[in-house]
Amino acid sequence: MVPEGQSSHLLSKDKVKKIERSTPTAPALVQSNNDDDHFEVTDVVAQTPTTNAIYDKPAWIYLKGGARVEADSATESPAGVWYNRGSMSIFLDRSRVDRIVPEDAETIAQSGKKERGWSTGRPGLDRLIRLNGSRYNVDPYLIFLVMEQESHFNTHAVSPKGARGLMQLMPGTGARFGVRRPHDPAQNISGGTRYLRELLNRFNNRVDLVLASYNAGEGAVARFGNKVPPYRETRNYVKKISYRYKRTTARTKKPVNPPASKGAGER
Repeated sequence: MVPEGQSSHLLSKDKVKKIERSTPTAPALVQSNNDDDHFEVTDVVAQTPTTNAIYDKPAWIYLKGGARVEADSATESPAGVWYNRGSMSIFLDRSRVDRIVPEDAETIAQSGKKERGWSTGRPGLDRLIRLNGSRYNVDPYLIFLVMEQESHFNTHAVSPKGARGLMQLMPGTGARFGVRRPHDPAQNISGGTRYLRELLNRFNNRVDLVLASYNAGEGAVARFGNKVPPYRETRNYVKKISYRYKRTTARTKKPVNPPASKGAGER
């Protein structure tokens, strides 16, 4: 049935080349100047939001899920965000970025030059990361990056292979470091940080081999002559975190390391 006020037309098949379906744009309702509640229909011109922007001063980049990283400068495009941190230039895919907020000029002027920051979006987790980083002499930013890659800061995360918690500890690794409740943030971060410290000791602070071992297991790294194993997942893991990680001069002091423990096997 044709609605009232409309007409229909029948075309023979030989006159039809193709049929295209269009989605009408909803009209906007604009209130008139009359005293009574009367609305008029006006045409709407659709506009595509612009996502190109340049931030030439320090800014916070907020990630999906609440985490954030601080950048010296950033360039935003439809594909994602390139941001500078020290001498590093780092890319974040658009799907991971929530928003960018420039730092207040007055705040920058008052605080002066300072180390670029990071945050999980949860002050309690931030404190635990800094606390364990200081306790076990591991750069908190490295802990932050590993945790973000492993679980996206989800305390209840469980991998298909059985890794659990914020730092995705396998049961055997957790047991080595006294983690009885892997979904407890304090225990999980402590165990994960101690594991990173052990790997840093074993591989003489080679962050690429530390990350490869964290992902694929110390045994895999050893089998390939203390090199990053040729596994696609592991190489992508090492590349992603290493690319974002930069140790400053203050972090390169050589600690007095305890003897390295034996390997933990595959994760």
